[in-house]
Amino acid sequence: MTAVGRSKAGRSSQAVTKVAPPSPPPAPETGSDGHLIGVDVGGTKVAVATLEDEALSSPTLQPTEATSADGLVDEIVAAVEAARNPRTQAVGVGVPSVVDFQSGHVRSSVNLHMEDFDLRGVLQDRLGLPVFVDNDATLAAVAEAFDEGGRALVQNLVMFTVGTGIGGGLVLDGKVYRGSTGAAGELGHTLVRASLGDGAQKPGKFPQAGSLESLAAGRVLDRIGAELAREHPESELGKWAKAGEHIDGHDVVKAAYEGDQTAIGALRILGERLGVGLANAINTFDPDEVVIGGGVSSAGELLLGPARDAALEYVLPGVGTQTEIRLARHGVAAGVRGAALLAGLELSAADRAFGSTRVEVESA
Repeated sequence: MTAVGRSKAGRSSQAVTKVAPPSPPPAPETGSDGHLIGVDVGGTKVAVATLEDEALSSPTLQPTEATSADGLVDEIVAAVEAARNPRTQAVGVGVPSVVDFQSGHVRSSVNLHMEDFDLRGVLQDRLGLPVFVDNDATLAAVAEAFDEGGRALVQNLVMFTVGTGIGGGLVLDGKVYRGSTGAAGELGHTLVRASLGDGAQKPGKFPQAGSLESLAAGRVLDRIGAELAREHPESELGKWAKAGEHIDGHDVVKAAYEGDQTAIGALRILGERLGVGLANAINTFDPDEVVIGGGVSSAGELLLGPARDAALEYVLPGVGTQTEIRLARHGVAAGVRGAALLAGLELSAADRAFGSTRVEVESA
């Protein structure tokens, strides 16, 4: 893990009427040391874990087959009911969506059948508990930046979750940064390769052509792996493809760990593309840590090494001299861990507990 070493070089205002979010049902007591439930909702699964006395349970996974928002709510409710007990105080939910954090309203979602949906309000009505909803990558950043008691371990952290798509989360000055509407951190939709010779191109569907997600997400690794398998039939990937197997990113990572140079090359391509996005984040935020998580991060150093090397080439001299680029520590548990921590953070209104350094909290 390397600190990168390389100056920081309006927006029209518009009146916005904000509607106050519904008040959550009262909890028996407040604090981050009660029984909390974290839920991580993906396009194909729901993961649930509990946090109590600063100890996180092992996540349980169940596939989701919901084809509507109501069906997905039913699955979330069933998962929470299986995990709750009389001491449960609140539920945190992470979704791969653009979320209005104050209201818990899902504005849009690429991989879920959920748009313009009051997820927080519906879940609170169904569960009779306080519920807090946030973007899943933001919660992964929470999981990496705070300990189980909600104490900040790092002041400035940028999170990249590399899975089917690419999400992002920000912790700045020891606090989660969500922007003016709660939607900040969509790092996968930053443009890293755009043709602007004749001005801005007409935009297409998201992810936009030239965006980090369009070039470095897990679905892109699927394509790169399949293409290289066809081009190199003598490789391990090529042999699997010739045998009739459908090559995807999981195969690429497996073959790379077995030493297949074609698969290692596929991860290099993806990693270097990702590294350009890391460099943009370092040039913008000069963080203490840039963390890579999500399913593709299972490739470990085979992905991280090329990403780090590419980032070093594009970071401006003098910026990021204290930045560490590392893999996420919590793996598949990051989403539920962050969701449970969110529940404790919001339930206790613990801006100080969750916004102070660990040394400050412990000394107090």
